[in-house]
Amino acid sequence: MAELKGIVVPIVTPMNEDESLNLEELRRQVDRQIEAGIHGIFPFGTNGEGYILTGAEKKQVLETVIDQVAGRVPVYAGTGCISTRQTIEQCKMAQAAGADILSVITPWFAKASQHELIVHYETVAAAVKTPIVLYNIPARTGNALEPQTVVELAKVDNIVGAKDSSGDWDNLSAYIELTKDMDFGVLSGNDALILKALKAGAKGAIAGCANVYPQNMVGIYENWAKGDLAAAEKCQEAVGPLRGCFKYGNPNTVVKTAVNLLGYPVGKCRAPFNYLCDEGVSELKATLASDREKGMR
Repeated sequence: MAELKGIVVPIVTPMNEDESLNLEELRRQVDRQIEAGIHGIFPFGTNGEGYILTGAEKKQVLETVIDQVAGRVPVYAGTGCISTRQTIEQCKMAQAAGADILSVITPWFAKASQHELIVHYETVAAAVKTPIVLYNIPARTGNALEPQTVVELAKVDNIVGAKDSSGDWDNLSAYIELTKDMDFGVLSGNDALILKALKAGAKGAIAGCANVYPQNMVGIYENWAKGDLAAAEKCQEAVGPLRGCFKYGNPNTVVKTAVNLLGYPVGKCRAPFNYLCDEGVSELKATLASDREKGMR
C-alpha cells in the first residue's frame, strides 16, 4: 500500500482554448512535478477542476497520469461525487485504472448529517479495496467532517487518512490528536498550515501551490524531515505572497493563471470559473517576478 507522506500536488488539468483536455501538457506537468521531488500526484482534485470534469474526462486524465508517472510516485484519484452510487462508480473506475489512493470528498449541495456521512463512507469503502483518504473542505461542499466522525471512519480498514482543507487549525489538529494512536494519516489541505501540521504529527499535505512552486513546497517537508526547521520555516513563509493573491479570485484560477505566467501552457480554468481581474493579474505578475528573484521554483 502506498504510504501517506510528503507533499502531494493536486495537479492542474491543462486545457486547450476550446476547453478540451490537453493531455500532452498534462504529461509534461507530471514530469515537471516528479523532477522537482514531489511525493505524489493527485489528478482532478480541487485544483485539477474535478468538480467540472465529466466521468469520461476523469478517466482520461487518470489513465494519462498513471501512464506518465509509471510507478515513480503514488497516484491519488479524486473520486467523490454527490451520491453514494456515483462515488462508488468513480472509485471502481479509479481502482481499475490503477490508482494507489482514492481521495473521496464529502457529498455537497444537500446538507448531510454526520450519520449520513458515516454510512456514505462505510458503503463506499466496502465496495473497493483501494485505500481511501477522506476529504474535508466545508467551504466548498457545505458539509463538514467532524473530528469524531473521522475517528469513527478511521476504524474502517481501507480508510487510511483524511485531508483537511477547512483552514481551521482546531479542526485539523483534532484530526491529528484523536487518531494519533490509530493506523491513520492526516494531511493538511491548507498550504499555510503545512509545517505547523507536520510538527503536530501530520503525515504531509496536498498542496495546491506546488503547481506553481513544487521545489519550495517539497522543501517544507524535506527540511522538516531532516530536522532543519529553519529551512522548513523559510520555505513555508515563502509561499505567503502567492497565497496573498488568492483574494483576487478563485484560488484555483489564481494557481492556474500563475502556472501559465511561468510559461507552461495549461490554459484557463473551465468557464465560468476563470476570471481574474486586471489588478489581480498585475499583482500576480509582480509576485511571481519577486519570487523569481528570490530563486523560488
